[in-house]
Amino acid sequence: MPKRVADYPILDEILNRWSLRAMSGEPITDQELHSLFEAARWAPSSYNGQPWRFIYAKRETAAWDPLFNLLVPFNQEWAKNAAVLVVVVSRTTFEFNNKPSRTHSFDTGAALENLAIQGHAQGLVVHGMEGFDYNRAYQELGIPDIFAIEAMFAVGRPAPKEILPEEMQKREEPSGRKKITEFVCEGRFTFKA
Repeated sequence: MPKRVADYPILDEILNRWSLRAMSGEPITDQELHSLFEAARWAPSSYNGQPWRFIYAKRETAAWDPLFNLLVPFNQEWAKNAAVLVVVVSRTTFEFNNKPSRTHSFDTGAALENLAIQGHAQGLVVHGMEGFDYNRAYQELGIPDIFAIEAMFAVGRPAPKEILPEEMQKREEPSGRKKITEFVCEGRFTFKA
């Protein structure tokens, strides 16, 4: 597996975290799961609004099938071995005044990143997904329209990539990243449209 190299010094937990698909199917403990949500809890948010909400299901429970059946077939193929599936939603208005929050998605992304880094530090896989039926999620999970569905993610214990179908095995390695000059500029917007 190729080693990632940062151009500038950063935390190993950030550099070496990546979204594996190969998971063992073993359960994780409530303590491990709650540590992930605890990490999310400490993310920054506008007015400390903490707009994120997590709806989860453990494998081999009654809650699993409704979440699993939201996934597109490609994601079902590998996520079937996850220990937990989670739907991420964010409140689109502030609780203290009911006015729209322009940063609810941004804030929720920060919470999810905390969770993903915590998962990596615990030796777990945390793999985010957009490949699922958002409309059905609203209906089947009873999500009020004041919330935006942001993503889903799977959590599990890592496994050898050979448990995946051959085509997925080819993609099972850390990806590179754009150079800083491609997404950072000083002063005015200078990026390609």
